[in-house]
Amino acid sequence: MRLHGYFRSSASFRVRIALNLKGIAFEQQTHHLRRGEQRAPAFLALNPQGFVPALEDGGAVLTQSLAIIEYLDETVPNPPLLPATPLARARVRALAQIVACDIHPIDNLRVLRYLRQPLGHDEATVQAWYNHWIAEGFTALETTLAASAETGRFCHGDTPGLADICLVPQVVNAANFKLDMAPYPTVQRIFTAAMALPAFARALPANQPDAE
Repeated sequence: MRLHGYFRSSASFRVRIALNLKGIAFEQQTHHLRRGEQRAPAFLALNPQGFVPALEDGGAVLTQSLAIIEYLDETVPNPPLLPATPLARARVRALAQIVACDIHPIDNLRVLRYLRQPLGHDEATVQAWYNHWIAEGFTALETTLAASAETGRFCHGDTPGLADICLVPQVVNAANFKLDMAPYPTVQRIFTAAMALPAFARALPANQPDAE
């Protein structure tokens, strides 16, 4: 498999974690987002959206991190990234989507660039925007996780899964933007447990071959 990504990309980070948890060997091809390499014609031929990640598996090209992760879970079933019952799977998907659908899309690089130019906001305003939307999502996550008996060492039980795969990169981003994590002790506890696992630690942006 070949993973097209960028070391700072949260969505690429998610897929790296999933590949590591599954024990799947993969090559990485970097597309430097800050230099606009994701808009090169060769990459647009793979993914017309011009987004990373994209995963090549044989002759197939998969896009969108959650779809890629569920594909990996279906084709390499062990260890599973989703629980066994429909209700539990719905819970895990909902937790994952708080991050992947509600926090990340309005805090990603292209949105922050648009806030700076052409809208002309300064860095303090951009940081306030970024942390506001993380805090909104983390407040909901913290409340949900802390109140549920299904929360264990990880978001669902005592083994990592899809929700943790989405949560960890967002906590890393929050640290980069100096968000105070004190209001989110359950989120922080789960993050710490995940980072003790090699599959998560190896996927960190700083541990990638293209890290600057």
